[in-house]
Amino acid sequence: MSGSEFAQQLVNALGLGSVYALIAVGLAMVFGILRLINFAHG
Repeated sequence: MSGSEFAQQLVNALGLGSVYALIAVGLAMVFGILRLINFAHG
């Protein structure tokens, strides 16, 4: 694996991780406020 491939994979992983974190924070906020798990989070 060359350096540019590694850098691209690193950027992809950080982007996907940030999307997962954003979804998790949104679900945690909804659960914290409503005390209800809402999977229709959009």
